Amino acid sequence: MIAIDAARLHRRLDRLSRFGALPGGGVTRHCWSPPHEEARAWLLEEIRGAGLTAWVDGAGNVFGGTGIDGFGGGRPAVLTGSHIDTVPEGGTLDGALGVVAGLECLETIVRTKTATRRPLAVAAWSDEEGRYGSLFGSRAFCGLLDVAKIPEMAAVDGETLVSAMRRAGFDPARIPEAKAPPGAVAAYLELHIEQGPRLEEARVDIGVVEAIVGVRRSRVVFHGQADHAGTTPMERRRDAFLGAADYALQAREHVVTRGSGASVTNIGVVYVHPGASNIVPGRAELVHEMRDPDAAVLQRLATDGAALAERVASARGLRAEVRPMSATTPAICATRVQEAIERACRALGLTSQRMYSAAGHDAQNLTAITDAGMLFVPSVGGRSHRTDETSDPHAIERGTNALLQTLLTLADA
Repeated sequence: MIAIDAARLHRRLDRLSRFGALPGGGVTRHCWSPPHEEARAWLLEEIRGAGLTAWVDGAGNVFGGTGIDGFGGGRPAVLTGSHIDTVPEGGTLDGALGVVAGLECLETIVRTKTATRRPLAVAAWSDEEGRYGSLFGSRAFCGLLDVAKIPEMAAVDGETLVSAMRRAGFDPARIPEAKAPPGAVAAYLELHIEQGPRLEEARVDIGVVEAIVGVRRSRVVFHGQADHAGTTPMERRRDAFLGAADYALQAREHVVTRGSGASVTNIGVVYVHPGASNIVPGRAELVHEMRDPDAAVLQRLATDGAALAERVASARGLRAEVRPMSATTPAICATRVQEAIERACRALGLTSQRMYSAAGHDAQNLTAITDAGMLFVPSVGGRSHRTDETSDPHAIERGTNALLQTLLTLADA
């Protein structure tokens, strides 16, 4: 049984972590930013150095393949990968592990001259973290991107996708070219850190993902009246921030009490305008996110949230505006991929358990075009989307070897 080179794997993870590294630890590496583009260039060099063919599509997705130099016109490929962009002040493994581990698996296959029926490829998907549009690159690849909305796609700070791509040397007009031809992918498998505490607490080596939650993000805006903070009587104020604060508390309570039990919600972005201590806020904006593995529950919660915003605004003499930003649908992972992961775990003497993913991943888009699945390794303390995100090095090695054996099974199916 062939195995990965653990030292090479960790060297690459360490090198990738330096692009966008923060002084106190962690990394900020937004898609299309200079650190991201430096990381992309490094990754392409590593792919070629591993003996693979490298290419980049119109959406900025990076690929490396063995027995393949593109999609379509040949045998369907088994694909693995993840992403190299990060959240602000994020960790070094979220996404990066899946890309580097996928590259390590393919290099191991090439260097050991292991034959497979199907070609294999590794992908680094663009803007998985959704600075401009959640799971952007894999949506483009899977034909799930509304091309007409590309000019409107923008970060919360107002920077547009189009301007960011052009700054990085990409032509947004070529995004539609990223769509894979039908039947081009035989299977997709993504290795990721769990980003939660369940595996570590259960002392289980590998999580076998059955389903991936859907995510809804909306910009909720409350319009009031800006006034002098000293001379305007309290009873006459139309304070937009109070509307946003009231909504945030009620929305959380509603999701906790009326959700499925697996439902979660977060408000991590708040803007108050004009933003001065001596002015009553005339406008307040927040970004509201909700997640659930059940599409019907997620839709109900989104509808309820919009109605709640209207009620809060009416009660405080404000006007509410709810603007949907992005929506991903919960996805079911393929049974044959789950079973292949479990067989690999048994062969390697690893424990495993089936679970749902509480975070969104590119794999959920791939379920629309092929049999797709994911495997998780434990996260220390369940920490993720923060600078001290980490996983035990041996857990990473176990997960990468499980990925390798599963890829070999899928490539010979």
